[in-house]
Amino acid sequence: MSFVEVLPLAIVMISGPQIISSIFLSTSERWRANSTAYVFGSTLSISLVVVVAYLLGNSVGGSGGGLLGASARQLLYVVVLVLLLYAAVETYRKRTVSEPPEWMGELTSAEPQFSFRLGFLLLGFFPTNIITSISVGTYLAANGAPVTDAAGFVLLTLFILALPLLGVFVLGERAETVLPEIRDWMNDNSWIISEAVIALFIVLTLQNLFG
Repeated sequence: MSFVEVLPLAIVMISGPQIISSIFLSTSERWRANSTAYVFGSTLSISLVVVVAYLLGNSVGGSGGGLLGASARQLLYVVVLVLLLYAAVETYRKRTVSEPPEWMGELTSAEPQFSFRLGFLLLGFFPTNIITSISVGTYLAANGAPVTDAAGFVLLTLFILALPLLGVFVLGERAETVLPEIRDWMNDNSWIISEAVIALFIVLTLQNLFG
């Protein structure tokens, strides 16, 4: 069940500048190389943060039973809950930011090296993203689930990030019209979807904490 439970958090990972950057890069001069580098950089950073959080959570929670193990697992759930509440507040606080940063306009002429660094930093260490990835790793550790249960979360995040690139392959020149419309809609409404997903995961965490 842990494998399925963490899947929705992929939506939180891509909401905001993450998917908007992907759309810009998919319509850039070197769109194939830039989009590929962006997704590859994202793969490394998301996986790194999730694995580190999982290992730290495992070292705190331990694999044994008893009062100490149970108390440690409860503590991990509390940590996850605090992180999720912070992510919810941050998402709500930034909901009125309707315009993307000015540097996004430069992505149309970006180089693959820059796209790789952007994917690595934006998906791995953007405030809401690092909180979400840490929550996934800690949640799996608290449930005693293997770290491989995060694979679905990582792969779904990467698949959504790659959708603009796939859209260019499928739509061709039409993508120049369709993708900006999707970008604008995501920029205006993605915070609502993120809040709904975070709320769902908060409920799951509370069930584990008090169940």
